[in-house]
Amino acid sequence: MKRLLERFVDRRNLLSGSAALAGGTALGWLGLAGGSRVGEAAVQGAAGPTSGHGGVGVRHTQGNMVTIGDVDGTINGFDASKLLTEWETGHVSKGADGRVTRSFEVEAQDREIEIAPGVTFPAWTFGGRVPGPTLRATEGERLRIVFRNHGSHPHSMHFHGIHAARMDGVNGSGVIAPGEEFIYEFNAAPFGCHLYHCHNFPLRRHMHKGMYGTFIIDPDPAKHPEHADIARTRLLGTPENQEWQEFVMVMNGFDTNFDGENEFYAVNTIAHHYMKHPIRIVRSRPVRIYLVNVTEFDPINSFHLHANFFDYFDHGTTLTPTLRTVDTIMQCQAQRGILEFSFGDHETGRYMFHAHQSEFAELGWMALFDVVEAAV
Repeated sequence: MKRLLERFVDRRNLLSGSAALAGGTALGWLGLAGGSRVGEAAVQGAAGPTSGHGGVGVRHTQGNMVTIGDVDGTINGFDASKLLTEWETGHVSKGADGRVTRSFEVEAQDREIEIAPGVTFPAWTFGGRVPGPTLRATEGERLRIVFRNHGSHPHSMHFHGIHAARMDGVNGSGVIAPGEEFIYEFNAAPFGCHLYHCHNFPLRRHMHKGMYGTFIIDPDPAKHPEHADIARTRLLGTPENQEWQEFVMVMNGFDTNFDGENEFYAVNTIAHHYMKHPIRIVRSRPVRIYLVNVTEFDPINSFHLHANFFDYFDHGTTLTPTLRTVDTIMQCQAQRGILEFSFGDHETGRYMFHAHQSEFAELGWMALFDVVEAAV
């Protein structure tokens, strides 16, 4: 208990720094070590006063505080805006019996990534990005994932789904050394919003370093005749699905000085990215979010939507909501779900969403939807 209190006080002292608590958090106080680097971050336009030290600061915009500058997705190897809608669907083949097999190839790589302007993090990745590729399949397909470890430590892929013990991605069942390869094979079940992650020990180190990604299994409408119309809206590529605006959002955090406490929080890794690059929403089309929490060192994370409410499908394994008309959802690590809502009755404009732990929001997990009349 004493140690917990000391960590709480130390963290809040850092947060208070030179910034007024009522006005937000200055990110410039961060003492970065253990492989992270602080560089120069440029102010984007005359956005108002800034605060912070050591090259990382914040700017005031729309009454809030965000990091100064931007992360170059080209140099980083991935663009957080594109991650929202990038579905890795693999290669599909059909056997003589008509059974569909969907094959994926995934590589573990060590890679330094930028998580905020001028702040880098020595990540362990799937596919050179954090989060890893969003793997998407259809219920009932045979899945074949070829996993190659090009990293510096033993790794695995543990899928939150139904499979045999020998495909579980734990020691003795799919953990492989650097330079080795393992093939995971199992049937796609159940339908829903799932995840995969490395399950080698120590678990919290492999998770925190970035070894996780979203794993979506779309429902097969033929298997759910009582809800076939709803199932078709989730099945990628159908006309019904194309009416929806779908996004994958992975809530994560980063301990940049390796003291067991996160200094940055985000959706899809880059702090405040969607504040600077709001997510465009066409007002007349419904929205579906695949939300996954992989935040390490904090027991829960949350999602709060401003000026609107959503239906929530816990784990995405049902075709009817498990919660209706809510505006905030909490998730522990590895919990996930599907959010569905609409701005059809709203005015156009920018609507905020964020973690409803204020500290998380101020340290990077704050974002905007830009609701427009029609796509440009």
